[in-house]
Amino acid sequence: MILAEEHVMMKKVFRDFAESEFTKELQERLDSTGEFDWDIHKEMAKYGFMGARIPEEYGGQGGDTLTYVLMLEEFARVCPVLAIYPNTPNSLGGGPLMACGTEEQKKKYLPLIATGKKKLCFALTEPGAGSDASGTTTKAVEDGNDFIINGRKTFISGAPVSDYAIVYAKTDPSQKGNKGISMFIVDLKLPGVSFGKPERKMGINGYPTSDIVFDNVRVSKDDLLGPLHNGFTTAMKTLGIGRLGVSAQALGIAQGCLEMSIKHAKEREQFGRPLAKFQAISFMLADMATEIALARELIYNTAVEFDAGEDVAAKLSMCKYFATEMANRVAYKAVQIHGGYGYIKEYPVERMYRDARITTLYEGTSQIQQLVISRNLLK
Repeated sequence: MILAEEHVMMKKVFRDFAESEFTKELQERLDSTGEFDWDIHKEMAKYGFMGARIPEEYGGQGGDTLTYVLMLEEFARVCPVLAIYPNTPNSLGGGPLMACGTEEQKKKYLPLIATGKKKLCFALTEPGAGSDASGTTTKAVEDGNDFIINGRKTFISGAPVSDYAIVYAKTDPSQKGNKGISMFIVDLKLPGVSFGKPERKMGINGYPTSDIVFDNVRVSKDDLLGPLHNGFTTAMKTLGIGRLGVSAQALGIAQGCLEMSIKHAKEREQFGRPLAKFQAISFMLADMATEIALARELIYNTAVEFDAGEDVAAKLSMCKYFATEMANRVAYKAVQIHGGYGYIKEYPVERMYRDARITTLYEGTSQIQQLVISRNLLK
């Protein structure tokens, strides 16, 4: 795809920011401590990245989906975990609000997350409901002007540092499967809300993940998001744009791995000549570059079609399936090209390799994407 001048300019802005602000010291600190960095969060908010897709009337930048994709690609090219920081408010966090929030809800919450003053997380997964999100057991019972929520959410990215959560709960137990589920905006400082210990993860350290437990949490009916008993449909639509975001993240990881591999292959010598002169190495680089180019075209075009109102449900899953599996193949080859150096933490490809692994898991595993694609083909 030939990018318009506007998108070329934005791509440069994102790349310049990542290369100047995502320092090696910051990345190493995030990976070793696993702690959220509020300083870089505030810096991203200052540049408007937290509200890249959020409409201007609600404090955002009003950017299109392609701009959002370019941002995540360029950020992940340097540091995958920091690409997640502005992703959530523009995707799983802000997405449900933009899709079906009332005007009052949009005015109340979107400006806060677009400007980085507050953080919002997406609470769908449960211990017994991962890929099968329709198996939700968290319940919300109507009580006067409120709902009382009881249940537990697990693997919630950003939970320990968030102010609010979009929570999915069963409101009509008589309806089976994915029916009878509603969405709520829950203030995580309400009585009865507690968090599990942050998980120790293989990668993307620096964006804490934990359980959220709801024990008789009283939520106002004003914070019911979207129609009663029909939250699952919105959840699936939100996951669609989220999958495109993960695809862009995977694309950035792969691009970063390729660039590091090219540099290493040119500089590292064996048997009296650079690695790049060996056909085995040069062919691996060729394979990596080809797969990245294919993923980029698919992702960019799907982003444009999404904004044009096309039915891209299957393509969103194709993007995530192909790009994330591709990123893992590319990261594997990057480590292989680096040899022993690729296994050492001092070299960024080691962290990229670990960070790439999550992309095939969260926001729908590769197997779930295959299921979505095949169902669209066979319906």
